[in-house]
Amino acid sequence: MDYAEIVHLVNTDPVAQVLLDSPVAMRLGYVGLDGHPRTVPVAYLWNGEAFQFASPTTAYKVRAIAAHPQVSFSVDTYSPEVRRRVAAQLGPTVSDYTPVVMLVRGTASIEVHPGVPDVHVKASWRMFADKSLAPGWEQQKRAHTTDMAVVTIKPTHLTLCDFVTRFPPPVEINAPAHDPAHGGSDSTPVPVN
Repeated sequence: MDYAEIVHLVNTDPVAQVLLDSPVAMRLGYVGLDGHPRTVPVAYLWNGEAFQFASPTTAYKVRAIAAHPQVSFSVDTYSPEVRRRVAAQLGPTVSDYTPVVMLVRGTASIEVHPGVPDVHVKASWRMFADKSLAPGWEQQKRAHTTDMAVVTIKPTHLTLCDFVTRFPPPVEINAPAHDPAHGGSDSTPVPVN
């Protein structure tokens, strides 16, 4: 898929829409300054064209992403409520314990904004189970924050897996990600004992 197709999919697909509407953090994967991989949960938003989150400008992940802008993340949940919402749109689930998953790779860019950017407030409010706590959190955050980095991830690859209409792809589909001819490192399968 090209970028326009990915954007259309995220903006119209019922599984993507259910995940975007759910209070589920992205599990952001990035390369650390030491060259080793890292994963961290992040409250995020989809702005119709890209995924965004905000973080303190001094955060390690911000410095690491500035050095290595190729990132990946998953948004996934086993929530029975989310499964019911997906099943209502797509049909009966394979089983109640299968996850609903969005896997994304993309290129990140960073902009510094004064104060607390709206993307941070909106993304954080989504995550509050008890919304009555959000105004106090926001007031404290605004009182103690001078600036934040807004990280925008333009998706370059997206996979949705709902275990109703889409299952994890076979290795043949994922192989180009590991093929040196396509920018990967090795197409040799890993032996499993």
